[in-house]
Amino acid sequence: MSASGLLPARTELRPIVSELRLSAFKTHRRAAFALGPLTLISGPSGSGKSGVLEAYAALARLAGGARLAEVFRDPAAYIPRRARPDRQGRRGFRIGCTVDGPVGPVRLDVAVQAEPELRIVGERMTGAGETLLETALRDPGRRCVQAAWHTAGAVAVTRAPLPDDRLATSLLPLRVAGTTEGQRLALAAAEQVVIALRSVFPCDPRPERMRAPAVPRDGRLRGCCENLAAVLRRTSRECGTRHAALVAAVRAGCVGPVEGLVTEGHADGVVRALVEQGELGAMPVERLGDGELRYLALALVLLTGPGVLAVDPAADVLPARQVLTVLADGFDRCLDRRQARELLGVAARMCARGHIRLVGTVGDVTGAVGDAPVTVVDLGRERVL
Repeated sequence: MSASGLLPARTELRPIVSELRLSAFKTHRRAAFALGPLTLISGPSGSGKSGVLEAYAALARLAGGARLAEVFRDPAAYIPRRARPDRQGRRGFRIGCTVDGPVGPVRLDVAVQAEPELRIVGERMTGAGETLLETALRDPGRRCVQAAWHTAGAVAVTRAPLPDDRLATSLLPLRVAGTTEGQRLALAAAEQVVIALRSVFPCDPRPERMRAPAVPRDGRLRGCCENLAAVLRRTSRECGTRHAALVAAVRAGCVGPVEGLVTEGHADGVVRALVEQGELGAMPVERLGDGELRYLALALVLLTGPGVLAVDPAADVLPARQVLTVLADGFDRCLDRRQARELLGVAARMCARGHIRLVGTVGDVTGAVGDAPVTVVDLGRERVL
């Protein structure tokens, strides 16, 4: 999707998701969450914290072109509790978001039928005071929806069928020529939404996987961070400044001396990471505790970028016009209060630069926040500390 000629002059604004809506999704009903550069979602177990990140990640994958069945492999699991089927036996869920950017606020809302067949039954994109795209299921017997998008030419809207298993917003640039002012507005809004949603990195480091050696060529960090050693080898060679910042962050969050992070290759073709501890020698990373390993992995995520993380941003849009959003489930899991505060300090410094955003779930928000400027969402109630 080409960015040229579609966006208005306010190109200094990079598209970001400013609100997430879970109208009917798992444990959530009529919920809306305002998102800042650094957002923590708190609440007791079972309150739906992880569900918020699941909804965000699902929108991101749909915006990247994934089919509905690839994103929701167990559709019934997302239907709200106590949701009753209608006369045709249909049940589903609804999610959406607001994306701020050069076009202004653009709202996207998606209604998904989970039973008896998985399909998108309605989608609406609005912005600049107009309904820019709207789809509806007219004939349940056909695997398509009727779409109508803003034209503002000889006719007000253009109508055509679109697949019912793909996000229409992501397909719009393939169907619209952009010959009228209304079409160009619809295309610009769709581009804004897709850019904001595609640059997302869901992350939940798994210490039990991170203790295994890694293949050296596996240099893009995956969400579970099991290839940590290979990525450390790459980043230490590519950017000394960022690697030094990572060492400083690890020194602040780990017990014992930390003078460096290095890697070594082995005859079996794998690479292992080690913590240099001065007179104590080098300690293999796999000997770190679960909290220290998660701390190390999350610090690495925050101090790198899309080129190192396994994300799929919009390829034909300049990196300077995109903001990476990290979705960190269990941001403070296994961490003590000191580690949580140190890690949040790293996140606050990186988010303040405007190139990265963080949405994380925490169990103990009071222990994590400290003095950092954080938007805290507590079961639908938002406050800024």
